[in-house]
Amino acid sequence: MKISSLILLVALATPVLADDKPKTLLAEIGKPIYSEAFSGSSIPEGWRAAKGKWEPSSGGLKGTELKADMHGAAIRKPVKFKDVVIAFDVKLDGARVATFSINDAKEHVARMLFNATGFIVQKDDHDHDGPDKAVVFGKVATPLQPGEWHSAVIEIVGDTMLGSVDGKNPTFGSNELIATDKANIGLTVGGESASFRNLRMWEASPNKEWAATKAKLSAGKK
Repeated sequence: MKISSLILLVALATPVLADDKPKTLLAEIGKPIYSEAFSGSSIPEGWRAAKGKWEPSSGGLKGTELKADMHGAAIRKPVKFKDVVIAFDVKLDGARVATFSINDAKEHVARMLFNATGFIVQKDDHDHDGPDKAVVFGKVATPLQPGEWHSAVIEIVGDTMLGSVDGKNPTFGSNELIATDKANIGLTVGGESASFRNLRMWEASPNKEWAATKAKLSAGKK
């Protein structure tokens, strides 16, 4: 095998690096905050599993719900941020739902949910027993086939959150809770299993083209 061909094969097999920036609509990407390929042989340092079974598998971190828990599999990592761009890959392997959650120091703030029929971007219920309720910003019907990796992007600037999958179907919404200081990120899996890999996070600032982009996206919803 030629050296050039070998280099190409290695490159194709290598997880996406932290400086591989996704295309964004709401945000401009700034300094890196955190990255984790989930390509090692153990759960990365700093991640704490609260429920379920978590294990390295096929170049990613796989979560599986355990019936005895009577709760979806969940794992978290402390990361402080406010405005952010988050990119990662997700693969469903029998899971009813998989989510990437964003939390403050005490409660849930927002999340992106994935299932076989598509994805949802939402503000979470922050106070549980109080008047606050979860708010779905957007629900996109786009089949996510089991066993296939899909690239997701979450953008947060101020009180606005936007999510997209495979560079398509962006959906967004705004709520004052989204603008709060965040303290940690989490992965959850309901059902058989789902995997995550190539997680990257950057500081974010407002995209100068957002007003025009927002108008186009809003017109498309009508």
